[in-house]
Amino acid sequence: MQIPKLGFGTFRMSGDDVRRMVPAVINLGYRHIDTAQIYGNEEAVGDGIKASGIDRADLFLTTKVWVDNFKTDSFRRSVEESLAKLQTDYVDLLLLHWPSEAVPLADQIAALNAVQQAGMARQIGVSNYSTDLMTKAISLSQIPLSVNQVEYHPYLNQTPVLAAVHKADMTLTAYYAMADGKVLADPVIRKIAADHGRSIAQIVLRWLVQQDGVTVLSKTVSEERAAENAAIFDFKLSSEDMRKIHDLARPDGRIVSPPGLAPIWD
Repeated sequence: MQIPKLGFGTFRMSGDDVRRMVPAVINLGYRHIDTAQIYGNEEAVGDGIKASGIDRADLFLTTKVWVDNFKTDSFRRSVEESLAKLQTDYVDLLLLHWPSEAVPLADQIAALNAVQQAGMARQIGVSNYSTDLMTKAISLSQIPLSVNQVEYHPYLNQTPVLAAVHKADMTLTAYYAMADGKVLADPVIRKIAADHGRSIAQIVLRWLVQQDGVTVLSKTVSEERAAENAAIFDFKLSSEDMRKIHDLARPDGRIVSPPGLAPIWD
């Protein structure tokens, strides 16, 4: 099942904003909604999807199992709770949210396989995994892993992860595409945006979706910005534009690396 190239992310969004924005973005044409157990808004996402009136089969829905639920006796129960909150019988993609050494990786992957085989998830994958952890997870899984969801923006070089997902026939889903707002003041991206008559956000999102095997999550609490973010499929960046944005990557570009969760990054 193909993953829509542009998704709507709900990290750090209140329930009220989620209930307002999810139907709005679906009405705008978004068909990929992303949430997680730890976000605390799965119920609001479910309400928003229901309010939209969309046929469930027409929507690609992702959630993520939090590390506290990785133990075998908690894993399936937590997924069942997520499905109840989301008001659906299945998610299209279920991810392990962060690496954790508290539970053996083999047990985590076995639990992920089990809920997929039980029909609660169409596809399975991981999030915030290094290439080394990806390789181990792939080797342990009876079912092909579909996605590694990671931080990816112009200031972070993810070439090793991209190479690994391509080799494994997986998809990289990018979050934090705007680098926590840092791209908005970038002179290189500003110039490219002016040349194309587009917003900076549109240029960054286009840079991501134009890469092979990459999908991206956008996030906003503004219906106007959501519409703008969706309007990225009627133009293309030149190879020179793409190179200039890639060249913005720097060694200290990573933003999200929480102690106790983050692996040894590539």
